[in-house]
Amino acid sequence: MTGSDVVVVTGAGGMGLAVARRLGSGRTVILADASAPALEQAVDSLRAAGYAATGRLTDVSDAAAVAKLAAAAADAGRLTAIVHTAGVSAATGTAKAIIEVDLVGTAHVIDAFGEVAGPGTALVCVSSMAGHYATVAPGDERALALAPAAELRTLDVVRAVGDDPLAAYMLAKRGNHLRVQAAALAWNLRGARINTISPGVISTAMAAAESRTASGVHMMAMVEACGAGRTGTPAEIAAAAAYLTGPESLYVTGTDLLIDGGQAAWIRWHREPA
Repeated sequence: MTGSDVVVVTGAGGMGLAVARRLGSGRTVILADASAPALEQAVDSLRAAGYAATGRLTDVSDAAAVAKLAAAAADAGRLTAIVHTAGVSAATGTAKAIIEVDLVGTAHVIDAFGEVAGPGTALVCVSSMAGHYATVAPGDERALALAPAAELRTLDVVRAVGDDPLAAYMLAKRGNHLRVQAAALAWNLRGARINTISPGVISTAMAAAESRTASGVHMMAMVEACGAGRTGTPAEIAAAAAYLTGPESLYVTGTDLLIDGGQAAWIRWHREPA
């Protein structure tokens, strides 16, 4: 093991790259993604800007691959921060892919890095404001929070989403919140912390693709109606990740930070009933 501080970022898209740039100065950055071209481009960009960056081709839906990523990160130095941004959107992915990556993949990240986390390690899983709108029965919430990762696909509440990508996305993101809450005790006992961030509409390539769909048009209309007047930026998510992995949040764990320009508040208190 070297003496370098290590930052792991899953997802080589706009959000992941912004996080790597915000957290990576003077540290070893390990960037992971399932797309070799996207990963190579992102690592090259970081290296050109002076970062000590390496890439690891990793499909988070593969438990063994995530375990290897965690082991490599632990071997590289002091594991200080893991920010899990990898995901599939409701507009561009199938329900199956969303469950595999967004729900099961996040569980794999929590489990694998929970085995190597130590004092001072902080994990942030990027969820979504959509997770705040999922209606899940208490018994199903408990199953989503505590079932072994390998059993998540077979839960009744997961099977019930069928082929509906939006239902799968909302459930997966709610599952992220629940699993992080349930994992906080184990992370505390290691001297480590774990939280989620729930972004609203953020200006990324994924969001641009989603904005061209019917649900995306509705989503952008909500951005205007809630008074925000704009989408969020990857840099704003990176700033939140910096807070949740930094020294100013040492008493913050097992919770979610909603970053949505006030959309959730508008939906609850001001949107006209359908």
